[in-house]
Amino acid sequence: MSAIKIGVAGPVGSGKTSIIEELAKMLRNSFKIAIVTNDIYTQEDANYLKSRLDIPSEMIIGVETGGCPHTAIRDDISMNKKACEEIERKFAPKIIFVESGGDNLSTTFSYELVDFYMYVIDVAQGGDIPRKKGAGLAFCDLLVVNKTDLAQFVDVDLNLMLQDVKNARQSKPFVFVSKKEPNSLLQIKEWIEALI
Repeated sequence: MSAIKIGVAGPVGSGKTSIIEELAKMLRNSFKIAIVTNDIYTQEDANYLKSRLDIPSEMIIGVETGGCPHTAIRDDISMNKKACEEIERKFAPKIIFVESGGDNLSTTFSYELVDFYMYVIDVAQGGDIPRKKGAGLAFCDLLVVNKTDLAQFVDVDLNLMLQDVKNARQSKPFVFVSKKEPNSLLQIKEWIEALI
């Protein structure tokens, strides 16, 4: 059986790599996990995850896109598809996380590359992001509002942001999380487990 592929997109600094790190730690005892990261000119995120996770380093591949991050996950997915196929052939993981390079609110994944994708925004980037909408935020399978612990320091009203998220997402799922509150991340873990 082929792996379930879960995309993780969002602006630079929203916490994509950190969320993947925490999810991999939560899920690795139940599922074989692999990760494909995207950076324009480096393998920075892949190397970070290799140093932090108890996963064979060969199961974490860094793709250097050389250009616009969303192109490699939506328009020309060949590099990422090849990386996923290589991991599946060699290791047969149950879950492959595919992390986009940081991009803008219009970023979406091709469903020829992933089965589902989450879009990560963070409170510190502004409480008005849900009102700005954008394809990534509107159409993702799960919206993750990250770093809720920072709201008090950046003058963001979480109740207002919650209402804006509800308006932007209609009936689609979303979660508010913080790495400082590890139990909040269980919402994402449970969402993933329901997909398998």
